[in-house]
Amino acid sequence: MLRKCMVCTLQFSYITDKSSVSSSLQTTVVACDVRLLVAVLRPFRDVRDFGSYNIVKPGFVSERHAVPEHIKQPSYSDTSVPHPGPNEPEIKTVAQIQRMRESCRLARFILDSVGNYIKVGQTTDEIDALVHGLAIDNSAYPSPLNYRGFPKSVCTSVNNVACHGIPDDRPLQDGDIINVDVTVYLNGFHGDCSAMFLVGDVDKDGQALVKATELSLERAISICRPGEFFCNIGNFSIELVARKAGFTVVPCFTGHGIGTYFHGPPDIYHCYNTYPGKMQTGMTFTIEPVLAQGSHEIVILEDGWTAVTLDNGRTAQCEHTVLITDDGVEVLTDSAA
Repeated sequence: MLRKCMVCTLQFSYITDKSSVSSSLQTTVVACDVRLLVAVLRPFRDVRDFGSYNIVKPGFVSERHAVPEHIKQPSYSDTSVPHPGPNEPEIKTVAQIQRMRESCRLARFILDSVGNYIKVGQTTDEIDALVHGLAIDNSAYPSPLNYRGFPKSVCTSVNNVACHGIPDDRPLQDGDIINVDVTVYLNGFHGDCSAMFLVGDVDKDGQALVKATELSLERAISICRPGEFFCNIGNFSIELVARKAGFTVVPCFTGHGIGTYFHGPPDIYHCYNTYPGKMQTGMTFTIEPVLAQGSHEIVILEDGWTAVTLDNGRTAQCEHTVLITDDGVEVLTDSAA
């Protein structure tokens, strides 16, 4: 994913002990720049027990890993500034689609490898080293690295970190839930996916959040086909699943078109919205909903990337890159792809 959203940066206090965490904060809404009508629904009570887990705050971030010169690198690898994507959603050729399949297949392989590696006591910095090494070993560039200055090769978001968590020296703890977001640049094309992993013994509230997020992504993919409105990904799938389960969609983070560019049109909103346009055969884009236990409100920490929930509630996110085909949809980052 790795796409910045427009939110206010606020000073933030953390609860650091493992205890029942309740939402009792009454704060100003943190505005998202969504550039169209969206409706944020809040099916939670003003005070709610979010379960038992550790509130995460950033740790020490080590130096970035080097990339060998023989690896094909995106334009931003040196400058941090990506080339703009197309002005309209791109219809890819047969050759481009094959390149997309290859990059997405590698991204999924790396993500699955991480899933087999995660355990209590492991640091997210170690996950970053694994992702970086697997990308390089397969002649790919880890797409997040230096994208608009992001300092690491993967995003790792734990518990109350909604998105864009920077790998650091914090060991994963029993009961954590973690999103690992892997994107690779292979032969000139990006492939992007993410998944949730349970660390040790996760409480029932955390398990329910992860399950609902996975289901919302599954439902969203199921409606994708030529002629379907982009807005219905949020309107008639993700938002409905989230509400039924008692969770809230975080609207600031969207899916996106992807190809030789990391991010481009269309924008994929996961909440109720009026985003224009219809899916067409040959389009590739990501769907990556973020669901929260409580409020949709987030803040960006001083590192300029880490997005945390304002009420300390946990979030979960899952992501696939999809291709619109003549008769429906192909999940390019599916494990079986």
